[in-house]
Formats: sequence, C-alpha cells, structure tokens
Amino acid sequence: MSKTTKHKSALQEKEGITPTASISHTSAEKLKTNRKKTPSVKQLVAGVLAGNLTSLSRAITIIESKAKKHQQQAHDIIEACLPHANQSLRIGITGVPGVGKSTFIERFGQLLTAKNHKVAVLAVDPSSSISKGSILGDKTRMHDLVKDPLIR
Repeated sequence: MSKTTKHKSALQEKEGITPTASISHTSAEKLKTNRKKTPSVKQLVAGVLAGNLTSLSRAITIIESKAKKHQQQAHDIIEACLPHANQSLRIGITGVPGVGKSTFIERFGQLLTAKNHKVAVLAVDPSSSISKGSILGDKTRMHDLVKDPLIR
C-alpha cells in the first residue's frame, strides 16, 4: 500500500518547477484585480459608444442573459444606447446550412470595408432546441474579414 500525502490544497506546484519570470507578481495581481471588476452600466455604455469591443461583448452578454440580476442592467443599457441608434444599416441574411451565408457575409463585408465603412457581424443560430438560439462566433469561417480594422 502506498502512503497518501495530505495536501492543504489541490492546487500546488511540483517540486523542481520554478515560476515563470516573464510575469511579475505585481502584474499578475493587477490582472486578477481587473478581471474581478464588473463595469457599471454607465461604463459599459460609454465603451459601446466609443467602439470598445470588450464593452460591447459584455453589454451583449448582459442583454442576452436570463438572470434576474441582469434584467435592470440590460434595460438601462438599451435605454442609454437607443438615442444613438438608427445611424446604421442592418441587413438580415438567412438560408439553409451550407448555402454559403458566411462566405457571402465575408465578401460583402470586405466590399464595404474597402469603401471605408465600418461593419459589424452578429451571427445567430435560432435553431437550437435547448437554448432557442445562440450567438455564433463565425470568426472561424470569416478568416479575412476579422483581420480588417473596420470590422466590429
């Protein structure tokens, strides 16, 4: 029978492995601290209006959330962004799987960015029987378009 060693934590460093010198403890703590901060509605809206993708992503997550704690925040975000709406053109594209929707969106987006227009792509799959729909990350299919600085 082997002896089992009792550990204070399941997370431990093996002997002989030294920490990486590329990240200082100060930098690591700063990253951890910033991750824990949840931006206020005001900060999120300011970020969305400034074109900050992280703020936009967080705002979309809150708006799509079904958690009760997010309902008022979602309402406040939408309310604050509405006065800035209607300054864009929205196009819906639909079709059966494999018809070339992503290819069309990529080419069309490239055409628009070549003419110095900003483009945002929100891909949604409404067919999920579990979630009744999901937002997709089609960056995997639109390789060239996502590299464009005018894409959002």
